Amino acid sequence: MLRQFAMLVPAILMLVGAGAAAQTRPPVSQCQAIAQRLPDVKFASFVPVAYEAPEVTITFIGHSTYLIETPAGVRIATDYSGFLLPGGPPDVATMNKAHQSHFTLTPDPNIGMVLHGWGDVPGEAADHDVVVGDTYIRNVTTDIRAWGSFEEDGNSIFIFEVAGLCIGHLGHLHHELTATHIMEIGRLDVVMVPVDGGLTLGAESMGNVIERLYSSIVLPMHRTGPRVRSFAEMMGEGFEVVYSDSRSLTVSLRTLSSPPKIILLEGVW
Repeated sequence: MLRQFAMLVPAILMLVGAGAAAQTRPPVSQCQAIAQRLPDVKFASFVPVAYEAPEVTITFIGHSTYLIETPAGVRIATDYSGFLLPGGPPDVATMNKAHQSHFTLTPDPNIGMVLHGWGDVPGEAADHDVVVGDTYIRNVTTDIRAWGSFEEDGNSIFIFEVAGLCIGHLGHLHHELTATHIMEIGRLDVVMVPVDGGLTLGAESMGNVIERLYSSIVLPMHRTGPRVRSFAEMMGEGFEVVYSDSRSLTVSLRTLSSPPKIILLEGVW
C-alpha cells in the first residue's frame, strides 16, 4: 500500500505537467524526486482505474539498440551504432562507447539529436537534461573498464520519462550500482539490461542490479540465445519470464506488471 500511495503523486504530477508547461520551465524528474525523499522504499506504479494511460512502444532492433516510440511520435534509439531503423532516422540517438557496437562517430545527419554517454570535454562527465516533445531525457554516469583500470564516468544510464513512465537503459554497465546511483536514477518502470556473462557484469552481479532497481519490466539485451535464456531463468521466483514472439512491446502505466516480468522479445531469445 505504501508503494502504491507513493507512486500516485508522480503519476498525477506527470499528467498535470505535460504539454506546454514542460516546455516553459526547467525539466523536473518525477521518477527521481520521490526516490530522493524515500530512498529505502521500493515503488510500483499506481493508476486510477478510469485513467486511459497513453502507450509507449519499445522495439528490439539489435544488440543494445531499442527503438522507443512515444505517444507524441518521438522516436529514440538507444546505444545507437548506425542501424537502419524502421521509419527512418530517429529523433534522438543515445550512445555509449565501451565498444563500437554501441556508438557511431558518423551518425546520419538527419538524426535530430545525438546524446553521448561520455563527456565530450576531457575530464567532464556527460550531463544531459533535455525535453524532446513529450519526453524528458536525463543520464546518470557510471564507470567502465579501460586497459586494466576504470575510466570514470565513461558510460551513461539514460532515463526516458514519458507518459508517466520511467524507462531506463543501462548501457554498457561494468559495475554494480551504489546507493548514490540508485538515488540518482530513481524509479524505473522499464529497464533495458545488458546480459553477456562477463563483458559487462557477471550474471550474479547483474541479477543484484535488477533486484535493487525492482522494475516492473526487465528487457534483456546485448547477447542473444542460450546465455540470455539462462540468465532469465536464473532470476527465480521473483520474476515471471515471458518469451515473446514479437520484437515490440507496448506498455503504459496501466499495463505495468506485478509480479515483475523479464520479457525476452523476439530476436533476443
